[in-house]
Amino acid sequence: MQKSESNKKTAYKVSLLTIFVNVALSVFKFIAGIFAKSGAMISDAIHSASDVFSTFIVMIGIKAANKQADDKHQYGHERIECVAAILLAVVLLITGVGIAIDGVNKIMQGFDGTLAVPGVLALIAAVVSIMVKEGMFWYTKHFAKKINSGAMMADAWHHRSDALSSIGSLIGVGGAMLGLPILDPVASLVICIFIFKAAIDIAKDALDKMIDTACDQEEVEQMKKVILSVDGVLGIDDVKTRLFGDKVYIDVEICCDGNLSLYDAHDVAEKVHDLLEKTFDNVKHCNVHVNPK
Repeated sequence: MQKSESNKKTAYKVSLLTIFVNVALSVFKFIAGIFAKSGAMISDAIHSASDVFSTFIVMIGIKAANKQADDKHQYGHERIECVAAILLAVVLLITGVGIAIDGVNKIMQGFDGTLAVPGVLALIAAVVSIMVKEGMFWYTKHFAKKINSGAMMADAWHHRSDALSSIGSLIGVGGAMLGLPILDPVASLVICIFIFKAAIDIAKDALDKMIDTACDQEEVEQMKKVILSVDGVLGIDDVKTRLFGDKVYIDVEICCDGNLSLYDAHDVAEKVHDLLEKTFDNVKHCNVHVNPK
């Protein structure tokens, strides 16, 4: 309960900072785009503004996921965060499509010779945006890993997509100043590939957590070592794991001396249960069955 509340506070802290940074950056890039006559920078500002929407999805998803179990949802609500992650993946895909369409349109303008040459302020805004958004990516990613949040990790990649978009703007603005304005839309199309890949990876991770996918083999082997370290455990007949949102459920069958009393056998099982939940922070529940050997 305390850990869940701590995770929620961490997520809210990161999300509120993200909202503040995105609003400030969006206003700065929008003003820079207007004064420097850069359509790419104005589009980039709108992209940053869309991150505010995605962060609200993260906050709502994490709050709902941390609700306590009730009569209708006896295993909790962790999977709601997976839904939030999938929504963010969709937002990323839409963002990528929008950038791609804008890039194609600008390439067509380039053939017509109608692409405008932006001012130096747009170049400065692009550099600032890259630095800030890349910093936010690593900051959000760090805490997403710390609290094992798929939705927050998706938001981190949204920051990275914004940084990539700003790189496209930087190349475009610099290219225009050097007499090659078409570099902007070409770079945008390449960036879209990375955005699409990030969206697909996020969606796949969220779906894995919604369809009872097992933990990776390395983590299962670590669990087996912990189980066998308990006095009274003579062997392991079976171990099953399943992801449930950012949590893990474990079903394990252990072997004990067939002559043990029910009390003693239960004591061994309880030690296995407690040690697994203590050792692995992401384990929500462990079910231990005892077989006689």
